[in-house]
Amino acid sequence: MLHTYPTSDDEAVSPDCRWVDLIDPDEGERERVRDRFGVAVPTLDELARIDASSRLRADGDTLRMSAPLLSGTDTDRWESAPVGFILTPEVCITVRFVALQAFDTVAADIGRKPDLLPAEILTRLLEELVDRAADHLEKGASVVNDTSQSVFFDQPKLRKLSKETTNLRDAMRTIGQVSDRTSRVRYTFLSIGRVASFMLDRCTPRIEADIRERLEAVRHDIASLDEFEASLSARAQLIQDAATGFISIAQNDVVKVLTVVSVVGVPPVLIVGIYGMNFKNMPELSWHYGYPYALALCAVSVIMPLLWFKWRDWI
Repeated sequence: MLHTYPTSDDEAVSPDCRWVDLIDPDEGERERVRDRFGVAVPTLDELARIDASSRLRADGDTLRMSAPLLSGTDTDRWESAPVGFILTPEVCITVRFVALQAFDTVAADIGRKPDLLPAEILTRLLEELVDRAADHLEKGASVVNDTSQSVFFDQPKLRKLSKETTNLRDAMRTIGQVSDRTSRVRYTFLSIGRVASFMLDRCTPRIEADIRERLEAVRHDIASLDEFEASLSARAQLIQDAATGFISIAQNDVVKVLTVVSVVGVPPVLIVGIYGMNFKNMPELSWHYGYPYALALCAVSVIMPLLWFKWRDWI
């Protein structure tokens, strides 16, 4: 699908076009762009390459760039979608294969400002993408804060071990999802930062001073986001480690109780086993108080280990 801004008939690219947005283009749309602007439109395989020489290239006054952007952020399944940017003095061409809301937002802005330069359009796209990356990190930070409250403050109030471990496992799953998404966001905004730096290095001094200042602001924002993401990742890792530790402690408590029960149960079993043999010459066999004596001995054999465990502060 081919969109041009300012808008025109899709079958013909208008002479005053400043931005061509290609969404999963077919061969005919690629040819129309190539015939009109003399640039080849990259394929999905070409955009998916990760080497720096494929991501950022300059052919004279034409800059060819690509970056992995986030798609499906309104669902539970986030994915990286390679997007291509081609910047010439005449036009800005974007190539993508998924729907991205940031592009629709910028397209609405372009509709109100049809006289924007190609470099300014691409700069506006980068700014919008960075803003959305910041929003994703803020949402992730909110989830981390809620999970931290649940792990460090709400869990000790629980009494049922099964409920506590279930909540901790849910917290670990939530934090794992946040960590995965923040890593994807970081990969995205670092790639955007490389695009901004490449534009500054290759276009200076041909671009306007205000555009250079905005690109510098994009780079500074990305540096701040990188620091914020590092702090957020550290907090998420701390919560995951804490939740794992709490689950281990809870399991150790269960094992400790079972160990104490098994140790306390050994002496009574031994006593009952001895007095249950019923040998003929057993002295206690004919005692009138033999049965109460055996029960009392069993009780004492249980109490003494319990007192010893209590004295050692093991229970």
